[in-house]
Amino acid sequence: MQPGASIAEENSTWREATLPIAQQQDIRSAATGKTYRIFISKPMSEPPAGGFPVIYVLDGNVLFYPVSMLVHGQSQRRDATGIVPAVVVGIGYPTQAMLDEVSRAEDLTPPAPDLSNTGDQRAPRQGGADRFLDFVEHELKPMIAKEVNIDPKQQALFGHSYGGLFALHALFTRPQAFQVYIASSPSIWWNKQFILEEQKRFSTHSSIDLGQSRLLLMVGGLEQRPLAGSASQSPRMAHMQQRRMVDATRELAEELQHSRPHGLNTFFRLQEGENHGTAMLTGSIRAVEFFLGRHEQFNAGTLGQ
Repeated sequence: MQPGASIAEENSTWREATLPIAQQQDIRSAATGKTYRIFISKPMSEPPAGGFPVIYVLDGNVLFYPVSMLVHGQSQRRDATGIVPAVVVGIGYPTQAMLDEVSRAEDLTPPAPDLSNTGDQRAPRQGGADRFLDFVEHELKPMIAKEVNIDPKQQALFGHSYGGLFALHALFTRPQAFQVYIASSPSIWWNKQFILEEQKRFSTHSSIDLGQSRLLLMVGGLEQRPLAGSASQSPRMAHMQQRRMVDATRELAEELQHSRPHGLNTFFRLQEGENHGTAMLTGSIRAVEFFLGRHEQFNAGTLGQ
């Protein structure tokens, strides 16, 4: 180091940071015509006899990192945490931004017959969830199965916001695609609550046995009511109250817990003190615990916890 030079001046070249336990590649989908950035984190241990559990994480540019680090770190202390090693797959887009708002709005919203009043004025294209689910089922899953030894009977899907809406759409239209569905702050409000129409068809017309399948519904306690001392009549607050994120999520959980369609086990977690943004991160912790840990702690019959 030159006399008088600081460490910052001597080492002035910054490099892009990488996650040591992860890999990524961009692949183009025949089902959607889009290119996706796929992230993967593999356990360092040998796989169990049936293969590793795998969790598919939507909005992978943001959520892959906390989920993969949680799984990696907590599974190394399995005796204390109860978290077993698992493969984490993030599904994102080839962008440096945290979210590709246009692409995700199309990929993660259900194909409703009428898309003229979805409640999302920013997205030029919506309703592509079936094409995106085709990509996940018929292109991505086989690719991951060739890459690492996974257990096809232990697969989870985790999404937040529109990702939570997509998780519900997958459950209600292809319920055997995954064994565990985790919907964090799902956008039930989208398109006049169209997802509830899919829920009713799922509950009444399907004849499958989902006795081993689990759904976790989560929502932040501040997603509908204001933080103490804030302006309760602001335009943002009125918008939140209109969407009824907390009430809508709780009501769906109550309905599914009461009816238990096809034996589905539904759990609910109200994340007190969390808003829509922070619930995404705390939801990542709960998702890992629910899928890979002791899910009984979520109390399937208790809606206030």
